[in-house]
Amino acid sequence: MNYYYITGTSRGIGKAFAEHLLENPSNNVIGISRQRSINHPNYRHYNLDLTDVDLIADFKFELHTNAKKIYLINNAGSLGFIKPVGKLDASIIIKNYTLNLIAPSVLTNSFINCYDTTDAEKVIVNMSSGAGKTPIDGWAVYCASKAGIDMFSRVVDEEQKIRAQHPSSNIHKGFKIFSIAPGVVNTDMQNEIRKASKDDFSRLENFIEYKVSNQLLEPATISRKYFNILENVTGIKDVLSSLKDYE
Repeated sequence: MNYYYITGTSRGIGKAFAEHLLENPSNNVIGISRQRSINHPNYRHYNLDLTDVDLIADFKFELHTNAKKIYLINNAGSLGFIKPVGKLDASIIIKNYTLNLIAPSVLTNSFINCYDTTDAEKVIVNMSSGAGKTPIDGWAVYCASKAGIDMFSRVVDEEQKIRAQHPSSNIHKGFKIFSIAPGVVNTDMQNEIRKASKDDFSRLENFIEYKVSNQLLEPATISRKYFNILENVTGIKDVLSSLKDYE
C-alpha cells in the first residue's frame, strides 16, 4: 500500500491531487486541513489549523508496516494581504510565515523522525514558487517564505546525501525531498491577487491579463502534472524545479 499525507486538501491543487491519487485503490490519502471536502473509503482527514504552532507541533504521523511508498506533500499555503512592508498587519505576517514555512518545516522534521527506520520509498514534496526567486512588491512575506522552503529543502537533501555516505546507511532507505513550483494556477489565490490595489501591487495588470488570456491552468491539470512526475522520482532533475522543466 501507498500512503500520501497532503496538506491543504479542502480545495485547489491539494484536493485535485488527492482525488487523482484515490483513483488507484492501492493509494491511501491522509488529508490535513481545516475543512474536509473529500469522501472516499481510502481517504482519512485530520482537521488541523496549520497556522496554529502548538497543533502543528503535536501532530503525529502513523507507522505503516505494509507501506511501499510514504509521501508528505506540503501543499497548503497563502499569499496573505498584498501590501508593501510598513502597511502589513503583524498578525498576518506571523500567520503566513507559520502556514508557508513553519508548518512544512515542522511536518518534514516529524515525517523524517517517524519513518527513519521504515524501508519504503519516502518522499517529501514542497510547493515552491517563482516568488521565492524573484522579488515581487506587495508579496514580501510570501516571497521570503517560499525562498525559505526552497533552502530548507536543499539542506534536507544535503543531509540525506551525507547520511548515505555513512557505513550504516545501507540499513534503511533514505528520504528524497523536492521543492517544485506549479506556475500560475486558477485558484482562490489568483482571485485574491486580482482584487489587490494597484497602489499596493505594481504588477496587478499582468495578473489580470493571465486570467483574461486564459494563461491560468486548472488545479486538476497541475495536479496531474505533479502526479506524472512523482510516478518516477528518479527522473526529477533537482531538489528545486518547476513543472515547466518537465514539458
